[in-house]
Amino acid sequence: MSEDVNLHLQLARAHTRRQFLKNCQLGIGSIALATLLNRRGAAGETTADTTKPASSHEPHFAAKARSVIYLHMSGAPPQHELFDYKPELVKHHMQPCPDELLKGQRFPFIKGHPKLLGTPFKFKQYGKSGAWVSELLPQFSKQVDDVAIVKSMYTDQFNHAPAELFIYTGSSRAGGAALGSWITYGLGSENENLPGFVVLISGGTDPTGGKALWSTGFLPSDYQGVQCRTSGEPILYVNDPKGMDRGVRRRSLDALRRLNEFELQQFGDPETLTRISQYELAFRMQMAVPQVMDINQESKKTLEAYGAQPGGSSLANNCLLARRLVERGVRYVQLYDWGWDIHGTGPGDDIVNQLPKKCKEMDRPVAALLRDLKARGLLDQTLVIWGGEFGRTSMNEARGGSKYLGRDHHPHCFTIWLAGAGIKKGVTLGATDDLGYFITQGKMGVHDLQATILHLLGLDPWKFAYSYQGLQQRLIGPEGDAQVRQEILA
Repeated sequence: MSEDVNLHLQLARAHTRRQFLKNCQLGIGSIALATLLNRRGAAGETTADTTKPASSHEPHFAAKARSVIYLHMSGAPPQHELFDYKPELVKHHMQPCPDELLKGQRFPFIKGHPKLLGTPFKFKQYGKSGAWVSELLPQFSKQVDDVAIVKSMYTDQFNHAPAELFIYTGSSRAGGAALGSWITYGLGSENENLPGFVVLISGGTDPTGGKALWSTGFLPSDYQGVQCRTSGEPILYVNDPKGMDRGVRRRSLDALRRLNEFELQQFGDPETLTRISQYELAFRMQMAVPQVMDINQESKKTLEAYGAQPGGSSLANNCLLARRLVERGVRYVQLYDWGWDIHGTGPGDDIVNQLPKKCKEMDRPVAALLRDLKARGLLDQTLVIWGGEFGRTSMNEARGGSKYLGRDHHPHCFTIWLAGAGIKKGVTLGATDDLGYFITQGKMGVHDLQATILHLLGLDPWKFAYSYQGLQQRLIGPEGDAQVRQEILA
C-alpha cells in the first residue's frame, strides 16, 4: 500500500461520525451540536463562559430548601434497636418465628427456622412528640421535636449495593445519575470556588455501592460528586506539582483551554466544555477547599460539641465539615459512614458489642449538627436526612450457629428521619406490626422519598427529566407512581 493511500486511510479512520454529519450538506451535525449545547445551557451552564461551572439558577417553583445534607449509615442500621420499639418482640425473644413471617420470603443469610430477636436495649418516649428512642441515642433523643421520623420506609432490594444505588440513583443498576448530581444539574452551584456536590466518607471503607453512588451517570459530568478527605490532601491530585507556582499553573491552564476550545470546534463533543470548566474549578478549589476543610478554624467549644478532632478521619469531623460546606454555598453534601451491617457473625458486627460503638460514634456529632445548624439559622434552609439502605429482620440471623445477636437484611420496613427546611417538626409517619416485620400504615417507598426531596428544593419530580436512550429519564424513574409525602411537610 502506498504512503498516500495509507495516509488517506488514516484520515478516514480519524474522521468521526460527528465530523461527517457536521460537514455534510444538510448540516445535521451542527444542528445536533447546537441542541446539545442548548440542553447544557438549560441545566444552568452559561456556554458563553467555559471557565465557570453551572451557576445557581431558579427552580421550578419556590423552594423550601437551599441545600441538603444526607447522612447515610452504610450497612443498614437495625430499626428495632434504635427507633421502632416492639414490646411484643421483646416478650417473645428467642421463641420460634411465626410461619406467616417466613412463607414466600427470601433471606440472604438466614437458614432453617429462625428465632425471634427482641432488642436488649431500653426505650423511652422523649419530647413533646413522645417519640420512642433507644438508650443508645441519648443526644439525638433531645432533638426529636425538630425531626420527622418515618417508620414505614420500604425498598425492593435486599442486598447492599443495589439498595444503595436504588436510593441514590433511582435504579438498582449502576449507570444512573446520583441524587446529588440531579440536584446540582437542576439548581447549579452557589459557590463557584467549591463543588456543588461533595462526598465525605468515614468508617474505614467506601459504601458497598462504591463511587457509582456519586456518579453523574448520563448527566453532563460537570455534576459529578467530588470526594473530599479529612486527612492529608482534601482532594487527591488537585495541588500543583512540585516546582510549579500558581502563575505557571495559570498560564498552562490558559494554553490548555485554547487547545480544548480548538478540539471543541473540530469534534463538537460537549464534554470538552466540562473538561475546560473542571480544570478551572480545580484551580479555584486549590485556595477554597483547604480553607473550608480546615476545622482548626472552629472554636474549642464547637469541636467538643461534635467530638471532632482536627487531622483525623471520622463521622464527627465529617458532620462538622458538612455544616461548613453548606454554610459556604455547597448545594449537596453526602456523608457515608460504614460499619452498620449488624449480622451477628462475631463481636465485630453484632448488636451487643459493635452496635453501641457505632451509635456512640454517630449520636453525638449528628445531634450537634442539628443544634449547630439551628443556632446559625441554617436549619431553616438545609434539609437533613438520616437513614440506611434497608431494614433488618425481626429474627436472629445465627449464621453458621453463631451465638452473637444479629439481624439479616430486610426490605419490607425500615426507619429514616428528616429535619430542617420544609419538614414538619415532631411527627412520626407510618407504623409496623407488633413484631416489626411488615408495614401496617403509611407505606413510603424510595421514589416517594426522592420526590419529596426534589419537591422541597423547588424541583418538580415528574417534569424534572433528562433525555437519554429514548426515554425521559427521571430520578423517580421513567414510570411509576411516586408521591410527595405531604404528611411530613410543614
